[in-house]
Amino acid sequence: MRLGTKTSNDFLQILNKKNEEIQNLFIYHVKNLTKAVSVKVMLGDSTISEKLTFDPEKFRVFYKNLTKNLRDWSVQDVTITNDEDIRRIFTKFQAWEGNYILSGHLSIQFHVLLYYKPKYRVVECQKELSEIIDNTKNRESEIANLEDEFVYDKLKEMGYKDLDHQNLFEIFFNDDKLREKIHNEIEQKCDVDFQKLYKKKTELFKELDSYLMETYQTTTILIDDQKLVTGEEGCLCTFDLEFIKNKNREGMFDAKKIPEIVKQKIIGRLDEILELLKF
Repeated sequence: MRLGTKTSNDFLQILNKKNEEIQNLFIYHVKNLTKAVSVKVMLGDSTISEKLTFDPEKFRVFYKNLTKNLRDWSVQDVTITNDEDIRRIFTKFQAWEGNYILSGHLSIQFHVLLYYKPKYRVVECQKELSEIIDNTKNRESEIANLEDEFVYDKLKEMGYKDLDHQNLFEIFFNDDKLREKIHNEIEQKCDVDFQKLYKKKTELFKELDSYLMETYQTTTILIDDQKLVTGEEGCLCTFDLEFIKNKNREGMFDAKKIPEIVKQKIIGRLDEILELLKF
């Protein structure tokens, strides 16, 4: 049973009220932890701009400090998920009271935006790459025009006759050494070292990657599990109470049958979270 669900049961109403207080305190901390700072970045067109970001590492520390003080709870390590431009930092914890389990889930989900560091070397790398790409593109067009005629002539010299596109494909597909030999001879006929240019292009892309920097954006709005799964920005703070029957968890149960001593202990568990968040 998800706390916060409307109910007429007095005990569950008490839990719902405490759940709301916990969520309000959690949002308070989220607002502090996501306070934006301005950083200078370089855009793809080499212009310098200022963007707002926050430090996600603060959430890992926040969760660690919170959960290390939970007494007799089973705590999951802080987890960071990375799905392209969406990241999530969360922790989960649970406690047994009689035949009931109270479990909590705290999470922050945010977008990652990539920019370049404001370094002049980024511009130089982009310029070098542009020149290499333009040069190889022009040369590849020239070679493409030369290649067909050269390949046919070379194969005729080697004894192949009555060539058409189909059997030319079969020859090249079945003979790796021949394909490589002709390719190398064609490259030797041009004045461009494509392997050297390819290596240089790879090095430049790698260097550009080293200048990438991440910025982060999110909201302080509470979201539910569905919005979390679909990648919406925001924070999640949920508590579930489940009944254990025959080693299975059941979310639907009669709250009136919960022993009074177990009810007080469950309330005490939520009070423990509340106190830890009051700092």
